[in-house]
Amino acid sequence: MMEHSVVFSFFLIFSGAAVLASIALYTRQPLLVAYVVLGAALGPWGFQAVSDTNLLADISHVGIIFLLFLLGLDMQPSHLIHMLRKATLVAVISSLLFMAIGYGVGVLFGFNQTESLVIGAAVMFSSTIIGIKLLPTTVLHHRHTGELVVGLLLLQDVVAILVLLLLNSGSGESPGMSFARSMLALPLLALFAWGFVRWVLLPLLQRFDRFHEYIFLVAIGWCLGMAEGSVYLGLSAEMGAFIAGVALATSPISQYIATSLKPLRDFFLILFFFSVGASFNLTLIDDILLPALALTIAVLALKPLVFRYLLKGISESSETSWEIGFRLGQISEFSLLIAYLAFAGGMIGTEASHVIQATAILSFLLSTYVVIFRYPSPIAVSDRLRRD
Repeated sequence: MMEHSVVFSFFLIFSGAAVLASIALYTRQPLLVAYVVLGAALGPWGFQAVSDTNLLADISHVGIIFLLFLLGLDMQPSHLIHMLRKATLVAVISSLLFMAIGYGVGVLFGFNQTESLVIGAAVMFSSTIIGIKLLPTTVLHHRHTGELVVGLLLLQDVVAILVLLLLNSGSGESPGMSFARSMLALPLLALFAWGFVRWVLLPLLQRFDRFHEYIFLVAIGWCLGMAEGSVYLGLSAEMGAFIAGVALATSPISQYIATSLKPLRDFFLILFFFSVGASFNLTLIDDILLPALALTIAVLALKPLVFRYLLKGISESSETSWEIGFRLGQISEFSLLIAYLAFAGGMIGTEASHVIQATAILSFLLSTYVVIFRYPSPIAVSDRLRRD
């Protein structure tokens, strides 16, 4: 049928996104809002014009992988190691505090202990997509802010892997052993990436650098290959893609690759935000609106505050600490995955799952408003704040 055609779905998504994006720009709204609203309108719970949201979500995941790959291309390894050391304590303490906030809100609204713990786990993380997409990466005086944001997000990624392993602990191996194996795999993957880039990839690129199509293909193959290898080793695809980018970052060709892949990244990220809106069951709004609003308000109000005080504790300026707090003041795409896995495993009910989904959507949208109207970003509606 027509509604199941991928081409027809792409026509609806990108033509609709173009129309809503035009309206958003005229009314000085963030473009991300247009994509999520379009997904809710055209998805299975709206006009049902696009029905296979699972396929679109799988395709859109490529956008997150490219986002992390491009981020790695702009990140020097020495700076990254320094920031990871500096941000570790902040990441651990903040994650525990955020889990306590989510757990408290869950208990307050009558969810059982397990559901409240899952809600708490979902609140622990900030969105890699929102955090990185709104970073003005090429502005020199924002490099330090960007490195701290990236360091915190990567450390949260490690915590997220542990949570996902716990949720999948029904398969033979214990969560502790799985996590230990994954953490052992991390330095081995990084070592492999460094060696492969130095002795195989860079010589190939230098030998055939006149063929731009070849560079484009090799870069995509390297990024997706490392992402798949990372998943095979028990890590996340995003982490593998980031390592792939960092391994290439010291090469002069990294900036050419980054420029070439940006349009491809944006194509898949539009699909991601569309699928977020399309997957939400609008018929449950009356049941989950109040707890979702309360959780969203708690996240938006307390996350910046927690990051501000913790970052001040490691000698960051008050201005930088507040900015990082607001940039990370939402929950994560990992939260959506946690909600899905916990629901599929029978740990939480439909309402708890949709509270997490609604909080993710609301915090994505509202934190985007805060950042683009207050801080420099590539998609700011003000010329004064637009940086890329």
